[in-house]
Amino acid sequence: MRIVLAEPSRIGQRLMTKMLADGGHEVLAFGDGHAVLDCLRNDETVDVLMTSFEIPGISGLELCWEARLIANSHRPIHVIAMSSTHDRDRLIEALDSGADDFVTKPPVPAELFARLRAAERATRAARELLRLATLDALTELPNRRAFFDRAGEATRRGGSEQPVSVLMLDIDHFKRVNDTFGHDAGDEVLRAVAEVLRSRPGLAARLGGEEFAVLLEGWDLLDAYQEAERLRQLVLQRPIAVCGRVIPVTVSIGVAEHGHGQTVDRLLKQADVALYAAKTGGRNRVVAAQSAVSGDDAVAHACESVPHHETIYLAC
Repeated sequence: MRIVLAEPSRIGQRLMTKMLADGGHEVLAFGDGHAVLDCLRNDETVDVLMTSFEIPGISGLELCWEARLIANSHRPIHVIAMSSTHDRDRLIEALDSGADDFVTKPPVPAELFARLRAAERATRAARELLRLATLDALTELPNRRAFFDRAGEATRRGGSEQPVSVLMLDIDHFKRVNDTFGHDAGDEVLRAVAEVLRSRPGLAARLGGEEFAVLLEGWDLLDAYQEAERLRQLVLQRPIAVCGRVIPVTVSIGVAEHGHGQTVDRLLKQADVALYAAKTGGRNRVVAAQSAVSGDDAVAHACESVPHHETIYLAC
């Protein structure tokens, strides 16, 4: 497992790192609480935090609490508090602060490795539960819940130096596909569109039914619009074979860029309005949210220049 070790003593760091490494674990050792917290926030591969109580910068109890907040948001982190005393009150305080386990220093190797094996079982189970809770089973894309969590984080971080855009996609005439060819064919269409989205940049997700979304961090409205047009073309060029016939598939796409102080709900509403305009405007086209254009003539012109392509469905 990948373990972050928070230990103020350099000797303690060396001894614990060697013990853990000899047991087959990868160790990142720190003597400062702020550095530990930065690592936990930025390295999603960390499985375990082992922290002493006496840490400069941020105390071990605070690290337990912060690690629990990070773990509760989107990934499991097993937290083990360490102390050289057998103070029962301190043990209770550590567990109340978010620790999953408690060991004394210096730890007995056999006991420590047994606790780490238990931690590995717990994190593996938690990771699988999280995967099931955030994954769409049919397309294996993130689901609506996962997308809104990530989009919310992105919009909170976003600003003038880091634009954030969203694409909302809807498969055209999807009900006709199900009614004509059956739901198995509809599932194949959904998987094919998901595969196209997965091959492109950004975080793609299935929001429900035939609706998908793509989160593009670092993309402004014009770049996002151009990416949406590439996606539209890729889907158009990938017909699905069913019952010896070909189903031509097209998508309509709405594009919106995050504005300063805007909530993720408002951003997605703008993209949804643009998607509705694409659908009512003839389908198989890309439309950008006009409220996000803000008078940019080049972008406004691009948003109006998408040609319409007629879709023909074949009977099986």
